[in-house]
Amino acid sequence: MAHLLKKEKDYRYIEVGEGTPIIVLHGLMGGLSNFDAVTRHFSTKGYKVIIPELPIYTMSLLKTNVKSFANYLKAFIEYKGLDNVILLGNSLGGHIGLYYTKLNPEKVKALIITGSSGLYESAMGGGYTKRSDYEVIKKKAQDVFYDPAVATKEIVDEVYETVNDRNKLIKTLAIAKSAIRHNMGKDLPKMNTPVCIIWGKNDSVTPPEVAKEFHELLPDSELYWIDKCGHAAMMEHPEEFNTILSSWLEKREF
Repeated sequence: MAHLLKKEKDYRYIEVGEGTPIIVLHGLMGGLSNFDAVTRHFSTKGYKVIIPELPIYTMSLLKTNVKSFANYLKAFIEYKGLDNVILLGNSLGGHIGLYYTKLNPEKVKALIITGSSGLYESAMGGGYTKRSDYEVIKKKAQDVFYDPAVATKEIVDEVYETVNDRNKLIKTLAIAKSAIRHNMGKDLPKMNTPVCIIWGKNDSVTPPEVAKEFHELLPDSELYWIDKCGHAAMMEHPEEFNTILSSWLEKREF
């Protein structure tokens, strides 16, 4: 990780740049480094990019759910004294961003979701019966991307370690169930926050139909596609992702 991890109170986070705050929310198996290109780009363009380390595996099992993570985000935003934030979330991070926005619409200037859960989950925590088989896990990690080469050994090792840690696996399954429980279908039509939806055309975790449904249900949303791209657009096509997001922020004068 090129950027320094700050440790204050109960929080660990990266903070780079000055200006309008963009809070980045990572996914279930997503490290903070997945957003290196986003951090580098936007921290030099008049934005303060902040990436908190979400307590995905450190909360008690009872609190391992979307709502608790949204409350954690609320406490973090209050701790940092931020207002009028832009939230950017991938996968579970998108879901947390949506849920936080539902509860605190006055705090969110804009929301960007990519490969977000919240409407449809394709077994986020499933399929780990052969979790001790490294090759099986490697294939699962590669399937997240259009180009399997994006799943570096480091990424595969991290997923392998996570699913073979009993405590983490139990929490992964709890989060998957919580994501299904906290379906946002009924909430989205009431959310008037401007939303930028950036989606991989080849996302097999949250397929393209999910992006279309988000777009139809959210009153003020725009949908952008990235071709030859899986579940983590900001990793697989960082330049295209940054270009789309930059022009959307510029157009909306954020």
